[in-house]
Amino acid sequence: MLQDFSSTTLHEARPSVVATERLTLRRPTLADVKAIARLANDLRVAENTRRLPHPYHQDHAVEFIRATAELGSESVFLIEHDETAVGMVGIDRSTPGEAELGYWLGVEHWGRGYATEAARGAIDFFFEEFCEDHLYAGARVTNPASRNVLEKCGFQWSGVELHRFEALGSSTPVDSFRLSRGVWSSLKSWSSARRVR
Repeated sequence: MLQDFSSTTLHEARPSVVATERLTLRRPTLADVKAIARLANDLRVAENTRRLPHPYHQDHAVEFIRATAELGSESVFLIEHDETAVGMVGIDRSTPGEAELGYWLGVEHWGRGYATEAARGAIDFFFEEFCEDHLYAGARVTNPASRNVLEKCGFQWSGVELHRFEALGSSTPVDSFRLSRGVWSSLKSWSSARRVR
């Protein structure tokens, strides 16, 4: 059973993992279920992410948080601005050599540069923590905003693939991108991101 916690209690209970200029990226906890479900339960968000179902309920958020806590192959972060949840960003390393960046924001937080800033924080985390030389990502061909985020982060277009989207119940074309460690290193001046232990 979920309980309501005060924002002060929640803030004290959740350690920061990555801090950028405006955002905090930290591991989600069960105390974040309501916020995640509220943000994710919008078809405009779900139709642009492969794994989000629609409608998205609190039970989905609970299952997601528990699964990511158990899996060692995903680095998942809640994105916060001024202690308010705005979305999620993560790196899926379940397929060796094919780590993939994913992110989404609640609709009310679109257009403020949060996705680029959060993606850069997650990218820095990935290349600093792991030895892999490439990071992959994708954006629906009908989602130019996500494509722009990836290009601003140094990703290079590598082709078009078909991927299944749970909320759509079908496959749809996705622009595929790749970021090498070398390109990331040359662009590292972008970031004021820092690890907070």
